[in-house]
Amino acid sequence: MASVSLTRIIEKMKLENLTPEIDVTSIRITQPDINRPALQMAGYFEHFDAARLQIIGFVEYTYMESLSEERKREIYGELMTYDIPCIVFCREMKPDPIFLETALEHHVPLLSTKKTTSSFMAEIIRWLNVKLAPCISVHGVLVDVYGEGVLITGESGIGKSEAALELVKRGHRLVTDDVVELRKVSDDTLIGSAPDITKHFIELRGIGIVDVKALFGASSVKDTQQVDMVIRLEDWDKDKEYDRLGLEENYTEYLGNKIVCHNIPIRPGRNLAIICESAAANHRQKKMGYNAAQELYTRVQNSLARKREEDGED
Repeated sequence: MASVSLTRIIEKMKLENLTPEIDVTSIRITQPDINRPALQMAGYFEHFDAARLQIIGFVEYTYMESLSEERKREIYGELMTYDIPCIVFCREMKPDPIFLETALEHHVPLLSTKKTTSSFMAEIIRWLNVKLAPCISVHGVLVDVYGEGVLITGESGIGKSEAALELVKRGHRLVTDDVVELRKVSDDTLIGSAPDITKHFIELRGIGIVDVKALFGASSVKDTQQVDMVIRLEDWDKDKEYDRLGLEENYTEYLGNKIVCHNIPIRPGRNLAIICESAAANHRQKKMGYNAAQELYTRVQNSLARKREEDGED
């Protein structure tokens, strides 16, 4: 199961540790969801998901202040018996002495942030969704072409890396070569990134390893990119029918998400970089509402209709 260390969250979100006595190095977050324990403060612990990151906002804080000392000890004691990874106070609010004492007794870390509750919740959920998203590794090359994430796949040695290098030379950006880590951050979005070991490197047969960032500059690389389309390179088969109009989209599936896929036959003389650029630009046009294949089909239909009208008049 994917997890993120609490230490990493504290660094990323710039949180203040209110309980430095507690060792947080071994605590890990396994869920991208959060919980605001308002009902728990009122004494309702049914269906309490303690494994989530707990957030105290202004409403919870003011309610806690209204409790009597006896009720605080009772509620806080019951809350802290659960295996809570940490509790974050927003708006720089600080826990009362009883809450702090109970947290230290049960070894529950308390943190604080300057951000408002809603902005902190939005930021931490978005970040955890990416870090804890289901992840697979696929063989291919991911390039940012005109803002579209193009995943180039195909058999080893077919020319994926060479196509990516040509795209970089034409001003586009490399995300990763050879191994692409895909994360499903939502039902509509796949994010691709490079393993730390091979980040910014391309392997060219006959030459070896090339450092793209060192050769072409920081503007030639990118750390992550949404995958918008797949280009699958394959050897030319003269007996196979290839799509020449593009009226119907073909799809491939990763982690349950459907991605537009184009099968591109390879033979000597074909410029793969220009094909990838054209596919990306055409995909952008379709997202903006213009489909060239549909436009051609409409023109042909209109032409046939006019011809039938003229033949009828004769």
